[in-house]
Amino acid sequence: MQILLDDIPCNDALYPFGATRSIAHLRIGILSIYEKWQLAFPGKVTIVSEGNLKPGSAEQVFEIPANLLPSANLFDQLRKSTSTLLMRECPVMQHPWDIFQHNRQSIVEDFSLLTKGKTSAPISRGNGIVCPENIFVEPGAKISFSTLNASEGPIYIGKNAEILEGSLVRGPFALCEGGILKMGTKVYGATTIGKYCIAGGEIKNSVLMDYSNKAHDGYLGDSVIGGWCNLGAGTSNSNLKNTAGMIKVWNNETREFLEAGTKCGLFMGDYSRCAINTSFNTGTVVGVCCNIFRNAFPPKHVEDFTWGSESYIFEKALRDIANWKKLKGHDISQDEIESLKKLYSLKKKS
Repeated sequence: MQILLDDIPCNDALYPFGATRSIAHLRIGILSIYEKWQLAFPGKVTIVSEGNLKPGSAEQVFEIPANLLPSANLFDQLRKSTSTLLMRECPVMQHPWDIFQHNRQSIVEDFSLLTKGKTSAPISRGNGIVCPENIFVEPGAKISFSTLNASEGPIYIGKNAEILEGSLVRGPFALCEGGILKMGTKVYGATTIGKYCIAGGEIKNSVLMDYSNKAHDGYLGDSVIGGWCNLGAGTSNSNLKNTAGMIKVWNNETREFLEAGTKCGLFMGDYSRCAINTSFNTGTVVGVCCNIFRNAFPPKHVEDFTWGSESYIFEKALRDIANWKKLKGHDISQDEIESLKKLYSLKKKS
């Protein structure tokens, strides 16, 4: 059996997060969509845009929309090779705000998948723990003089992650491998902090993809931050209009603003950054590789490769990305350069 995740029809709908990666690699819950499938069917999963399906395979192939969030029940159906899959129960991400709206259930389901039959590492004395049966700590993680309340949902602390003194955490919550909560961080569920992220201040119902920083005071709510992003000290976003009215968000596929509900914060694409004390309005979309600095609110839609109020020179953008990656011991790859070059060319043509 082979699982084929079809991502091509839906990458643009989830802009800016489908611009630089397959949406199958988006983290929602504890795992990325691809990781969920790989955990259930190791070595049997292929992403259409990556084009590595074995030609002429005699195995049965199930084609699944990559923006579908799989359930344990769907996995069971596939193991039984059910000819007609009942996928109606599985949520489908059609807009970027679906990521934080479905994050709660995704954390719950991933927690069950990852911890089944395993024993949590011990939590050191001096921490305040509520509902310890809903908390799982991977080896190498450190938690110092903090409060973990899992009464509203599970809490997962990944391998070598660290929660520093005075942090207050309510589940559902996931701190992935190597992630750090700085001293005094306040986290409300449902929140996911990706691998090797640094988080601080106040965070609620948000997802940070891998290697991003929201390391200082400021509020982040009902938001999704891409990979390799940095929010300057004091940065905050609005997630509720003063009128409590409907929030509209830019949709790159239809080239118009769509209604996203009454709670919606910031969407920031990969490799983007903002200066200290930046304030983002409700439903702001920041594209890929932007450097935000200005006295007023940034516009509700900041185009890819924006530097202040100007266009980012491509070579300068690559240099700055490389500098940021070095801070975490990484180099920009040739694949990343080629992907960004294609995106930059599209911007120049538009």
